[in-house]
This record gives sequence, structure tokens and C-alpha cells, in this order.
Amino acid sequence: MQVIGFNFKKIQAEKKNLSKDKLTIDSNVNIQNISEEKIEAVKDKPVLKFDFNFTVNYKPDVAEIKLQGMVLLMVEKDQSKMIFKKWKNKEVLEEIRVPLFNLILTKCNLKAMMLEEELSLPTHIPLPRIKPQQNNNTNYTG
Repeated sequence: MQVIGFNFKKIQAEKKNLSKDKLTIDSNVNIQNISEEKIEAVKDKPVLKFDFNFTVNYKPDVAEIKLQGMVLLMVEKDQSKMIFKKWKNKEVLEEIRVPLFNLILTKCNLKAMMLEEELSLPTHIPLPRIKPQQNNNTNYTG
């Protein structure tokens, strides 16, 4: 499997209401469709297009971020058949699913965090923070 393309088709971010209730943030990614693409530069292997949706919901009804896009993957012919066989049940082949979702999550989380910054929303994933050291040793060596 080789990634040959990634594009966003739709980017939507909306800040709705401020709430004094406890804020919960949920994110979700799912594959909407898998189809074969004809690309002139790649003739010897199948290229599959994976359409996806990524959402971040700030509840209760505070904000929502929606990203839609597609990933193009070049796969082996036998792998392509297995992918479409699994897709009949709306399942993604495990050997494709993990790297595909990791790619989508990486790109979408970064884009969502930029939108959250623009809308002054808390980030949907915790960012690393440093804490002051708790040092019980009062001796200084230096």
C-alpha cells in the first residue's frame, strides 16, 4: 500500500453557543465510500479512493468541526479484491485500516486544532504540558 494523494473536500467549523454546563468533546472518523480511481500515471496497480468524514463535537451544542476528504492508495491487485470484498459489509480490511486511519487522524487532528485556535475553542486532544519539578532535595550541586 502506498499513499499517493490526500485532499480535503470540505472544511466546516461552527461555534454555536456558550454553555455553562460541563463541556464534553467527542471526535469521530469514518470511511464513507471506497472506489477505484483511474490515474494515467499509475497503470500497473489499482488506485483506490477512500472518502472519509471526521467530526469533532463540543457538547452540549457548543461547537462542531466537520472535515470531509479523500485518500488515494495504490494497492496490489489481490489486495484490492480483498478490500472490496470486506467493504460489502462496510468494513475496511485490517491491514489497510490501521495505517489509513492513522494518516487521516494525523491530518485531520492538525487541521481541527488550527480551526479550534481560530474559534477560541479548547483543543479536542490534550497538548503536552510541562509541570514544575517537585524536588525534595534542597542541596545544590553545580
